[in-house]
Amino acid sequence: MKCPYCKADLPSRECPECHERIPLEGRFCAHCGTEIPHREPAAESGDDGVDFSKRILCSDGTCIGVINEDGFCSECGKPYTGEAE
Repeated sequence: MKCPYCKADLPSRECPECHERIPLEGRFCAHCGTEIPHREPAAESGDDGVDFSKRILCSDGTCIGVINEDGFCSECGKPYTGEAE
């Protein structure tokens, strides 16, 4: 599918009934009117490789970041020292 204004390619999928291309998140086919079953996003499958039990939260009490593999907070950049403040 293409955007009617800028002609850029839009994310789309095939209608299971008429096989025309429809918007990826469309609930109904714009060509035949068939209701399209809801698809679950792939990220909710729980197999994204992130182990939340091993994450380390930033020691700054006001920051929402986690310590990345380089030893720094992903939000504020504070280095991880192993001590809570």
